[in-house]
Amino acid sequence: MSIKENLNKIQQELSEKVTLVAVSKTKPNEDIFEAYNAGQRIFGENKVQEMTSKWEALPKDIEWHMIGHVQRNKVKYMAPFVSLIHGVDTLKLLKEIEKQAKKNDRVIPCLLQMHIAKEETKFGMDEDELREVLTSEAFQQMEHVKVVGLMGMATFTDDEERVKGEFEYLKNLYDTIKSDYPKTERLDVNILSMGMSGDYKLAMECGSTMVRIGSSIFGARN
Repeated sequence: MSIKENLNKIQQELSEKVTLVAVSKTKPNEDIFEAYNAGQRIFGENKVQEMTSKWEALPKDIEWHMIGHVQRNKVKYMAPFVSLIHGVDTLKLLKEIEKQAKKNDRVIPCLLQMHIAKEETKFGMDEDELREVLTSEAFQQMEHVKVVGLMGMATFTDDEERVKGEFEYLKNLYDTIKSDYPKTERLDVNILSMGMSGDYKLAMECGSTMVRIGSSIFGARN
């Protein structure tokens, strides 16, 4: 099947409330352009340099999402254009995004990454760390960052019950944070980014509002 056919098939499976991020990491610009011509406008990358070179070469109405782990010294390269940063897992990183967003005179939307998997390799905060960030004086004073939701990655396993439990935990946390922290200039929790090619249908059942799908659109990674 072509990229266009894959996209159409996935779009038909997604509910209207779920946003599709086409994960284009390692894929050539021709593939992204094919998806673009099929109507896709949101693409996810996990390396800042690769995303920046694609941003420079491809149509300017594309929304670029940074979905990988972010090193603080790389934030400045994407600060002029990034539409959403998914993997914010420390207050230090949030401070750097604030600093670089200010230099570019813009507000950068961010998701706070939660550690929900039973794997040590995944990044993310626990609930206590999340609340510490949201109540911190540093966060209260930020003017160029907006936290718009949570992101999480489930354990890479065939055990569907385990994955479902992790997604349900994150959905419950999302609902709790949404009700515990009133909407402000810098906080408006309305995105729950969870689910990838292997588990996005389960993630949607558990309440995901944004899925990150790569190989099911573009084929196996290069």
